[in-house]
Amino acid sequence: ADLLTVVFTCNHCPYAKACEDRLIDLQQRYKERNVEFVLINPNDAENYPEDSFENMKVRAEEKDFPFPYLFDETQEVAKAYDAACTPDIFVFDRERKLRYNGRLDDNWQDPDKVTQNDLEMVFEDLLAGRDLSIDPVPSMGCSIKWKT
Repeated sequence: ADLLTVVFTCNHCPYAKACEDRLIDLQQRYKERNVEFVLINPNDAENYPEDSFENMKVRAEEKDFPFPYLFDETQEVAKAYDAACTPDIFVFDRERKLRYNGRLDDNWQDPDKVTQNDLEMVFEDLLAGRDLSIDPVPSMGCSIKWKT
């Protein structure tokens, strides 16, 4: 993949649920341009059963995810990325250098009211070999549910 997009997400968070269809749409529109997505659920499933691996499989099937949806049961991956919330988006270039960490767009609640699609702008810039034309805005969402 020319660009690898890693999204920390989960089943229960309203912010995460709200971006699923947009991520699916972006994957479908950018797969021909060699952009791949991987979704990772880092949440503590013991205290948040909706985020269990079994429920992840159900969610992925219901939404017909066109990308892997992985369970970070040990939470080591989320810690290595310093992920903060769900969703939290990381984009890596062909050399797997981190080029972007931030939000999907400027309206998590209503896709029809989005005025700036940050992730799409990042894809366009990086695929054209340009520096980013936007400053990353931190992701907004539910805090990652760390094991205690």
